[in-house]
Amino acid sequence: MANRFFERIMHGPADAVGQTPLGGTRSQALQRLQIGISGIIVMIMLVALADVIRDRADQADAESVPEAAATTAPMPSASVQSDPLAEAGVVPDLPAEPTAAPTQESAILPEQGLSSETE
Repeated sequence: MANRFFERIMHGPADAVGQTPLGGTRSQALQRLQIGISGIIVMIMLVALADVIRDRADQADAESVPEAAATTAPMPSASVQSDPLAEAGVVPDLPAEPTAAPTQESAILPEQGLSSETE
């Protein structure tokens, strides 16, 4: 009886010996473990790379002159605005005198108030 008990513990029930366990085989479990560990290592390396890039950027900002002079002289800006279409000669024909704006008539409203008819 004790021998059968140890066999069931070591090999599982007799009817389930031919089936694949829920966790897969030992090689599949080892492959999942390797993929998980390599994923964690890749993420740590990416974070380290981002940290190095940020440190270099901070170092470059610290070494740069904060109020560097402009390399070119500022151009005087013309306050007169020009119309590029008028300069190119593409202007619509405008009337010599402006026309008066049309006036809007008041809206026609129905009569309002209480009706004298009662039921």
